[in-house]
Amino acid sequence: MENAKRGDLIYCDPPDSNSPAILYGAQAFDLKNLFHVIDRCRSKGIRVAISIDGTKKSGKMKVELQIPPGLFEQEVFIDCGRSMLKRFQMDGRTLEEEHVTDRLLLTYTI
Repeated sequence: MENAKRGDLIYCDPPDSNSPAILYGAQAFDLKNLFHVIDRCRSKGIRVAISIDGTKKSGKMKVELQIPPGLFEQEVFIDCGRSMLKRFQMDGRTLEEEHVTDRLLLTYTI
């Protein structure tokens, strides 16, 4: 991200904050630090998109994140279908009630 130039677009897909870190090998991941780096990019005219937690519990619960005010200009929720984690846990049983969304945060508007 440090090598990006004005007008570039960076896409980030960090581990979800509500997922067990052991699943993704992300024990040392620091979302607060990523937000700091995104802010530096934004101040240099670099556009950043980040895909992170949206909703869980079949869309009934929005995952709360400590997003710095003013960092992102747009927030979009994208239907991801059925929960991947639940697919493994349910062992082939129906998952119609297990829909989740991801949150797409943009430092720019579309």
